[in-house]
Amino acid sequence: MSKIIVAESAGFCFGVNRAINILYKLIDEKKPACTLGPIIHNMQMVNELREKGVRTIDKISEAKENETIVIRSHGVPQSIVDEINERHLDYIDATCPFVSKIHKIVSETDDDSIVIIAGDKNHPEVQGIMGHCKSKCYTFKNQEELQELFSIIPQKNYKTIKIVAQTTFDLKEWEKSLKSLKNVYTNTKIFDTICNATSIRQREAANISKSVDLMFVIGDKHSSNSFKLYSICSSNCENTFFIETADELPLEMVKKADSIGVTAGASTPARIIKEVLDKMSEVNTSSVNENELSFEEMLEESLKSMNTNERVMGTVMSIAPNGDVSVDVGRKQAGFIPKDEISYDPTVTAQDVLKVGDEVELLIMKTNDQEGTIMLSKKRVDAQKNWEELEALNGSDEIFTGKVIEAVNGGIIVMLKGNRIFIPASQATLSRDEDPSALVGKEVQYRLLEVSRKGRRKRAIGSIKSVLKEKRAEEKAKLLETLAVGNHYKGVVKSLTSYGAFVDIGGVYGMIHISELSWSRIKHPSEVVNVGDEVEVYIKDINEETKKISLGYKKEEDNPWFILKNEYPVDSVVKCKIVGLTTFGAFANIIPGIDGLIHISQIANKRIDKPQDVLSVGQEVEAKIIAIDFDKKRVSLSMRALLPEEADKAEDTAEVAE
Repeated sequence: MSKIIVAESAGFCFGVNRAINILYKLIDEKKPACTLGPIIHNMQMVNELREKGVRTIDKISEAKENETIVIRSHGVPQSIVDEINERHLDYIDATCPFVSKIHKIVSETDDDSIVIIAGDKNHPEVQGIMGHCKSKCYTFKNQEELQELFSIIPQKNYKTIKIVAQTTFDLKEWEKSLKSLKNVYTNTKIFDTICNATSIRQREAANISKSVDLMFVIGDKHSSNSFKLYSICSSNCENTFFIETADELPLEMVKKADSIGVTAGASTPARIIKEVLDKMSEVNTSSVNENELSFEEMLEESLKSMNTNERVMGTVMSIAPNGDVSVDVGRKQAGFIPKDEISYDPTVTAQDVLKVGDEVELLIMKTNDQEGTIMLSKKRVDAQKNWEELEALNGSDEIFTGKVIEAVNGGIIVMLKGNRIFIPASQATLSRDEDPSALVGKEVQYRLLEVSRKGRRKRAIGSIKSVLKEKRAEEKAKLLETLAVGNHYKGVVKSLTSYGAFVDIGGVYGMIHISELSWSRIKHPSEVVNVGDEVEVYIKDINEETKKISLGYKKEEDNPWFILKNEYPVDSVVKCKIVGLTTFGAFANIIPGIDGLIHISQIANKRIDKPQDVLSVGQEVEAKIIAIDFDKKRVSLSMRALLPEEADKAEDTAEVAE
């Protein structure tokens, strides 16, 4: 009868779990994502994510335009974050909060202070910490390297020596290092930044390895914390094995062992731990744990705290004011449903669909044995149940109505039977110029283009555009039967180009040419109308072959020549502004859109050599309209006609005397 002891702390730590959840959220939202370096030090997990479409890149320049860059849990130097921001790239920082805390500590350092980091300088976490230091920094990973630092760093040259540690640094090595540092330096400021979960994991591994004759540490060979666990366990148990998967188990030794211990690094997925335990169960069917359970019973109990994606029945115990729901799932951990996991519809609250005492089927999202909690989801179970029904609708022409719940990269999301339907931007509107995000919160009609599943990955794509085009075609057919040149319509400006504005007049698009937008010369249609404006237009022409419609917008009553004819007849005196000067006279603006010519002979009551002698651009003057040619669109003005007659006679007398 063998005894099997599984470390309670085995598996994902908080920081790793958070990073993985960030990626799975992006996957669920069908957002393309890549990680800057492996998200965690576990190639099985990295490969699993790669199969779901998450790429691993080594340089920022390798990221694609539509991808969200996820910064690995180990963190990166500040220069990397700066470069991402300078390139205006979309990113999510999945750095472990405990690592971010170290970044803040070392970044708040004066020039006359230094930082000493306990950790492996080649580890990405330590490299990231170094990249946040504002002053000189040094690293050491053992006593030997620390002694070398003592000869390099003078004792009195710095105001403060800040000391931090890699979150997974060996606890015993850290304690020894602090003693040495305190003996040499009196100006140290020590920050114990080893993650609490790391301390618990290392102490538990040490205790278990002392009480068994066969010990397994499950983790990736590149995982620093897994290797430290192996070092701790191997110092206590001669038969300690560092394995990555169940395939590496020494089965003969498993069969012969009286007691077996199992722990795992912070980046080891629960799935791999389960596979190792399952493999051991195949060759050791009569094992028991400390509570004298059978191996199968022990395995079940252990995995209850680790399994995710498992359905359980729960009873609603209470609903908190913030929307979280407390649930009893018959386990030692306290179950809770975050408000975001109630429904995919953000307008639905827990109070809308649940009440105390309800029995509900839920999906285990995450467990936290240290806190004694299980995070559950209702919406994901609902979505799974409705997926088959959704697959049956694939390929149908059925039109669905739903509310757009959010805008995402490349499109928008609507809900159908508890499942998120992605509508690409190209399928969200009729025109590329329209912003799909404007539809958030609105009811839309759409049909399904694709519903498929590949492994655990589900894909549902819809189209609003196909419904709109169909309706537009129906409306256009009806409208075309009644269209006629001269008909007036109210329409909405849908898009602008350099040569005109396109207007929806009720299912049919027509174009107002730029020359038809204003009686004055304009450079761009936006000077007169904007997208979304309601306008009154009339049909100027219909091309019978292409069915293209030309629209008019200018009104005759706004025609400046119409205004001039009615309000400014010949002999009218007007105030006008000089807008141009030539050798033969000056042009003056009478009303918007009409300039008149004041001939040089009509500027003054005496001879002048050039108009500039009397006038300047921008000057306001009074002039008399002495002639209008409506056919040639010309107006003649005279300032001289308004001068006193005495001045005119004086000029005549002077000319005779000469």
